[in-house]
Amino acid sequence: MKLPDDRLPERLYSAASVREMDRASIQDHNLPGYLLMTRAAEACVQALYQHWPQPARAAIICGGGNNGGDGYVLARLLIERGVAVEALWLLPPERLKGDAAMALRDAVAADVPVRPFSTERLARCDLIVDALLGTGLERPVEGEFLSAIRAINAAHAAGAGVLAIDLPSGLAADTGCVLGEAAVIADATVSFIGLKAGLVTGAGPAHAGTLHFADLGAPAAVIAAAPVKALRYSAADRGALLGPRARTAHKGDFGHVLVIGGDAGMGGAVKLCSEAALRSGAGLVSCATHPGHASHLLSGRPEIMFRSVGSAEALASMLGRASVLAVGPGLGRSEWGRGLWKAALATALPLVLDADGLNLLADAPSRRDHWVLTPHPAEAARLLGCSTAEVQSNRFASAEALAERFGGVAVLKGAGSVIASARPEDGVPVVIAAGNPGMASGGMGDVLTGIIAALLAQGLTAFDAARLGAWLHAKAADLAVQAGGERGLIAGDLFIPLRRLVNP
Repeated sequence: MKLPDDRLPERLYSAASVREMDRASIQDHNLPGYLLMTRAAEACVQALYQHWPQPARAAIICGGGNNGGDGYVLARLLIERGVAVEALWLLPPERLKGDAAMALRDAVAADVPVRPFSTERLARCDLIVDALLGTGLERPVEGEFLSAIRAINAAHAAGAGVLAIDLPSGLAADTGCVLGEAAVIADATVSFIGLKAGLVTGAGPAHAGTLHFADLGAPAAVIAAAPVKALRYSAADRGALLGPRARTAHKGDFGHVLVIGGDAGMGGAVKLCSEAALRSGAGLVSCATHPGHASHLLSGRPEIMFRSVGSAEALASMLGRASVLAVGPGLGRSEWGRGLWKAALATALPLVLDADGLNLLADAPSRRDHWVLTPHPAEAARLLGCSTAEVQSNRFASAEALAERFGGVAVLKGAGSVIASARPEDGVPVVIAAGNPGMASGGMGDVLTGIIAALLAQGLTAFDAARLGAWLHAKAADLAVQAGGERGLIAGDLFIPLRRLVNP
């Protein structure tokens, strides 16, 4: 799986917005639809040769509408370049209309073999192009289209390359969820006019592969008028948010993070969170944790002020010295953990809430403006009173619902983490364009909590701390993977690249 790189546009759109941009370009600005189709196919040629410089035999699987039309134009362009290509249709050619029908006629005139789809033909190809279904798909894929998707995926598993035109067939353009039983798994996807939001979150990254984008020359006025669904965050403002420190700076200038958690047997969670806060630039970090392991933790990281806390009453003096709280890592839900959680929430301090801090919030919901919630999908489901599948079916709506219900900022973790704020001035949700499957290991969430808390302590707003913190976390994991691969990545591996990233 590859998430998008920083050369892609930041703005993300719904399928309806992209269709309106397409319509406005054609009808209001007199751009011929067939010209846009040709430009789309040309962009596919460029992406194709970037990934497969010498394709020997290609099959282009064509549906109806503009997506199929793009496929027929691409077939013509490839055969003109000497590639052995055939177009395999699922919608009979006589049913095509408009620009798609013109694309088919031109392909036939260029001697492109046009045949009905069959699974057997895919076995002869080293490259398959998915031009089956476009962005208009809104219901589960069934019948012969589902069979074709499964056949494409089987050929891909056997070694064939797969390029998706605009969107992998079977993937929801707006949400990144799979509509039905299967969606095409592509090595690369070329998206047109506006980057679809579903390509960068949920199942989108795993199905889209490497993303390419072409605006097809759509007029700037058309693009500017289209409503944005979300933004793909690439930390272009990192230097402004983490500017150079004054030469006269001292530790009191960068905040005091208090980490609260680590019930018996869970001291590692608060150690990771606390060290992440230090590595992210907090001036001071204290940790209130269970008496059973406070002294042991201190010996492992003496820069952190670990303190044995047996009850909520013993926490009071530490709360008075802190500027930001990080509550939840290893907290548990015993009376000890509940007492500390209630004491933390009784303050007016900004805080980051994670793990059992979120589970306790689900038991006793409340709302406040100055906190950041960092749930994974199962925790989000408990907070919203729904299933994990429902959360994942629309990650944008889920993140926005969390922010609306509980206030502050919500970071819905996962592939393409989504961040939403309850404050209208923070704008649309953002998606984190970094991260990898190696992050699916214990302790990663504790590190994220510490990073966000440290950024809050250094004066960033909750929304800025959440989006930059999530990006730093994911990007540090990507850099750590470069040193040794995804399998076996552990949370502590993020600390060294993290330190480099917070010093832009």
